[in-house]
Amino acid sequence: MIMDIKPVLALCYDFDKTLSPENMQDGYIRSLGLDVDTFWSESNLLADKHHMDSNLAYMYKMIDEAVGKVIPTQQHLRSYGQRVPLYKGLETWFERMNILGNKYEVQIEHYIISSGLREIIEGTSIAPYFKHIYASAFYYDERGVPRWPAQAINYTNKTQFLFRIEKGTLDINDNHVNKHFAEGELRVPFRNIVYIGDSATDIPCMRLVNSLGGHSIGVYDRSNKKSKEQVYQMIKDKRIRYYVPTDYSKDSEMYKLIKSIIRKTAAYEVLENKYLQDKKQAFTSLF
Repeated sequence: MIMDIKPVLALCYDFDKTLSPENMQDGYIRSLGLDVDTFWSESNLLADKHHMDSNLAYMYKMIDEAVGKVIPTQQHLRSYGQRVPLYKGLETWFERMNILGNKYEVQIEHYIISSGLREIIEGTSIAPYFKHIYASAFYYDERGVPRWPAQAINYTNKTQFLFRIEKGTLDINDNHVNKHFAEGELRVPFRNIVYIGDSATDIPCMRLVNSLGGHSIGVYDRSNKKSKEQVYQMIKDKRIRYYVPTDYSKDSEMYKLIKSIIRKTAAYEVLENKYLQDKKQAFTSLF
């Protein structure tokens, strides 16, 4: 008998230019009286000059530029999440996906895997919908003042979080992520992982998901010609399987694509479950 357990489909999102049309830090940067483009240019130069990880460089610069202007406490940084613009349809997207999953007996889970700042993401209106937010973050002292990077996520180490989602070992310090899981024991096999991103920094995750049978989706902003050129190149290079505009409203291309993936997942997992049951019975039979 086939087990009555819903398969899990993990929707994993980059954040900047995927869910929002700008970098999440830009509002904070402007509040310090700084030009956004200049900030990022100087941050990249700092990383190059001192052989720093580019994400550690921007985190350092966020704190350094605040000296004498504001104390960037955890709560202060979270407040900027409320100001992050979101793409069309996102405010209702997550509930709609969850309802759609229930319709097809598939459990939908949402994850963020971003090089951006966790504190700002946690301040957005959509934060409660994510099962886990993997992003760069500060360590704060008892006054809530940032003292040191607690986590720095770049485009290459993003991939480890896909394995954590696969195995259900979501805590970043859980070493069970290295444990071997037998066939059928993985909580979210890669075939049930969707990765949604917009640029070259997402390529390691996209390639990994593609290579292991999952679904990688490139997104582009209709108002930005360069954005579409990027997804064209990614599909030519076999980094992604699909591309759609950054429109998450009902009946958008994204909605229709994810709906198709949900339906495929529902059908495939019934067959996979039947296969595993039959295989188990064959190997345990006394005949």
